[in-house]
Amino acid sequence: MEYTLTVFNETGELVFENRFEAETDEAAKALAEQDLHERQYYNQTHRLTRSGTLLLFHR
Repeated sequence: MEYTLTVFNETGELVFENRFEAETDEAAKALAEQDLHERQYYNQTHRLTRSGTLLLFHR
């Protein structure tokens, strides 16, 4: 399945977007959280979606 990880700054502007494949929603969440930590975006507003489904959101 295809997932999209999106990160926004304080004003709501797009900072980062990454599309990737994962076997399950749980695997996608783990990959997204790892990517956020590596890029030091974990504490910024971000979301993880799959085909219109919100899987992870942090504000």
